[in-house]
Order: sequence, then C-alpha cells, then structure tokens
Amino acid sequence: MNSLSRRGFLAASTAALAAAHLPRAAMAQAAAPLALSAASRTLDIDGRAARVFGLAGPAGQGLVLDPGQRFRVDLTNDLDVGTIIHWHGQIPPNAQDGVPEIPLPLLAPGETRSYDFEPRPGTHWMHSHVPIQEMQLLAAPLIVRAPEDIVADRQEVVMFLHDFSFKAPEEVLAEISDGNGGGHGAAHGAGMPPAPGTPMGGMGAMRGMGHGAMGGMPMGGMPGMGGMAMDLNDYDWDAYLANDRTLSDPEVVRIERGGRIRLRVINAAAATVFWIDTGAAQADLVAVDGHAVQPLPGTRFGLAMGQRLDLEIDLPNQGGAWPILAQREGGRERTGLILATSGAEIRRLDAMAESEAPAFDTDLAQESRLIAQGALPDRPVDRSQMLMLGGAMQPYLWTINGAVWGQRQPITARSGERVVLSFHNMSMMGHPMHLHGHAFQVVGLNGHRVAGALRDTVHVPPMSMVDVALDAGEAARWMLHCHHMPHLATGMMTEFAVTASA
Repeated sequence: MNSLSRRGFLAASTAALAAAHLPRAAMAQAAAPLALSAASRTLDIDGRAARVFGLAGPAGQGLVLDPGQRFRVDLTNDLDVGTIIHWHGQIPPNAQDGVPEIPLPLLAPGETRSYDFEPRPGTHWMHSHVPIQEMQLLAAPLIVRAPEDIVADRQEVVMFLHDFSFKAPEEVLAEISDGNGGGHGAAHGAGMPPAPGTPMGGMGAMRGMGHGAMGGMPMGGMPGMGGMAMDLNDYDWDAYLANDRTLSDPEVVRIERGGRIRLRVINAAAATVFWIDTGAAQADLVAVDGHAVQPLPGTRFGLAMGQRLDLEIDLPNQGGAWPILAQREGGRERTGLILATSGAEIRRLDAMAESEAPAFDTDLAQESRLIAQGALPDRPVDRSQMLMLGGAMQPYLWTINGAVWGQRQPITARSGERVVLSFHNMSMMGHPMHLHGHAFQVVGLNGHRVAGALRDTVHVPPMSMVDVALDAGEAARWMLHCHHMPHLATGMMTEFAVTASA
C-alpha cells in the first residue's frame, strides 16, 4: 500500500489503456464497488501489542484509485460500536460526507453503507468523524491518481503519520482536561474541566466562553507575544507512528539508484504538528492538500493535523539509505521511514532528535511561499465572514466566535457566492481549520494579500489571521472545525450553512 514501483505504474498504465477499449458491459463489471471495512487490528508498538482500529481496503489499509475511477465503495462497520467515515479532501454529495446525524446517523455494528461519487485527484485520507475513534487510529490514506501519475517515471511512497497512546482516548482527554497531559501546555499550569470523548453531537452541554485575556492582544504570530508563552503540545503521546511503525522498527522502502520518488505525506495525528525532514535528499514541495503548487525546494517542511504534502525527490545514482523523518513541533520526539537501495546499510535511528523542533510557521513564512497552480478565477467577493478562534488551557475549552458546537451561530452563504472567510486566532495555540465540502484558496496572511495555495485545511498560528476564498457549493450544512481532536471534542466546530441561490 505504501509504495508502488515504477514497474507497477507501467503495468497500471497498460491496464488503463486496455480498459479504455473495453465494451461498456465489461467496464460496468470492472467498476464493482470496492469493499472497505472499519475493523479492529493489532499493532506491535516498540514490542508491545496495541489494539487499534483501522480501515481495511482490498490491498491493505486505505484505498488507491486510478484516473477516472469513481469512488464506489461499500463501507462495512465491523466494529462493536457505531462509526461514520469522512472522506477528507473529497467533495461528495452532502449526504455522503460522513458526519454524525448530518444528515445520516452512525453506521451500526454490522451495517454496510454504499458511497458513489466522482473523486478529486490527489493525496487525501479518510477517518472517523468521532474524535475518540480517530484517536484510536480509525483512519487511512485515500490516494486518487491523476493521469500524469500513471505515465510518470517515478515511485510512489505514502507516509501516514499518527500520534498514539496505549491509554483509552477517554482517559487521554480526561488527562488533558485535568492538566495532566504532560505536554508543553500542561507545563503552563492548566487546570481544566473534563472534556467529553463523545460523538460531536454530544458537545452541546459545554458552555461557551469569550476570548479571555488575549482578546486585546495584537496580531504577530510569534512565540511569547505580549509576554505570554505559546502552548505547543497539550499531551505527551506514548508513540509517534509512520505507517503504523516507530523508529525502533521503521518501514524500509526499497528504491532504485537514481530514482525519482513522489512522497505523499499525510498528518493523521490527533494533536501533533510535524516537521518533515528529508535530510540529505533534496526535495521539491509540489502539492498541498491534493492541490498543485509552484515547486518549492527544500528539505524541511511543516505539516499540521489534517494537512497533506507531496514531495518530489530525485535520488543520486548511487546506493544508500535516506531517512525521511517527522519530528514533533516543540519536542525531540520523531518517527519516519527509510528509502534504501537494495543491499544498503540501514542504521538504527534514535526516536529522540538531538534538539527540540521549533513551533510551526508562527510567522506564516511557509504558507506565504506557497503559490497555487490553477488558482480560483478572479471575481467579486459576495460575502465576507470573520471567525474568531478562541480558548485557553485554563479552563480547557475552545470556541469559534465565542461559542461551542451546541451554541453555534452558523456561518451562512448562498450557493455560487464567492465567500471570504477570515480566521482570526486570538488564542495561544495554533488551529488547523478544516472546511468540509469545499476547496478554498489562501488569499490573505496577517492582512497581506497573497495568491496562496488551494487547500481544505489551513493552519492558523496564535495571534494571527488567515483569509481564505471559496465558491459556496451544494446547498447543505457543511462542517467547519479545528482538526486538533481535543479542541474539537470540547466544541471547536461550527457549520457552514449554504442555502440555494435566489
């Protein structure tokens, strides 16, 4: 699942060309729904067995679709609890989006639900939209190949990142709420009320709150603003995983000398931002959240929860091993995988880096360097909305426009309108903000206009403002939320309510 050889791509290309000449009846037979199962599985994490969830497709965890292939999937819930899966990065009909009760209920144990829509190409993923289940690793890659992927002479590698605790997610949330998470946030003296580990519909009991003492602080996006320290991590996880493995036993991906790699990195962590480091392997960042950007060279790129990035790496024409590492922001902990030619020496890598990684993109420097290929067409803005992102570690509660989910005032638009949403973060934690059912373009960073990347999840640093533009889609209720699961579990979600055009 996690790598595909160039020979495999050539075979797939031949198969695609052959399929184009199949009679219609044969094509219909070939397009039978793919089976996907939400099920339990056991991982070996540093020598200790861990029972987690997963999404098993025909070839292992996750799905890979070829160009032109519809997303025709029969999802079966083989768990003993209800669940529902969101196709992150895709824009299905609203009824297939995968949010509890909006409009469909959870899948009951043993139930199968069918999905059928035209997928968007790129690096995407799928996950439970019940926060505690995502924390139990109920997530997997969703890769939709474009025609150029089939003909390209390159090897594809997926790196799927998680944070993991051996404790039950309810216990993790309780420890975070009580200020005992052990992370950097806990060091700031948080004393917090319990946070529910329930499906999102159960958050209404949480009370709303304003923006606290930070409300009058200026924007700036830098650590220690106004004499207050940032809260980078509110939990110290037991392990950090790349493709379900730690650096004590990393995945080794066999590559060819002088090969070209398309590395698709997906941050599926519940509450961890990672820095992706390609080390001696020079890379070009060529896509974010499944959308192409003008190539950005480098060896170190940040990635917030819910986001994806595609890197193109040209390896030297020699044998060797090239670790690709993901280090937690504000910490030394890291995970990763190793690209290696046949017979190369594989050296053991320490799970702790020599020094702590900095906070991610506090000045929006990385985001400001991303330029979309295929940007939104220019047109007048029909509607602008400000979204104030608030909350604090004490009490542990996170809000949009001063309200939790149960007290939300929906963000409204009409189908077809050009809408600008301004995310203004007045808290001391960063928030990766994800909008369902739409792709948006980053058009403003701290008041400066940019022609930024197309995305579905944008990281908003503390005391910063990010503007995004979009064209409102299907008339329906679409979720808009922070992809930090403990923030979401305490209410940091609202809805983007689109009505039919007049």
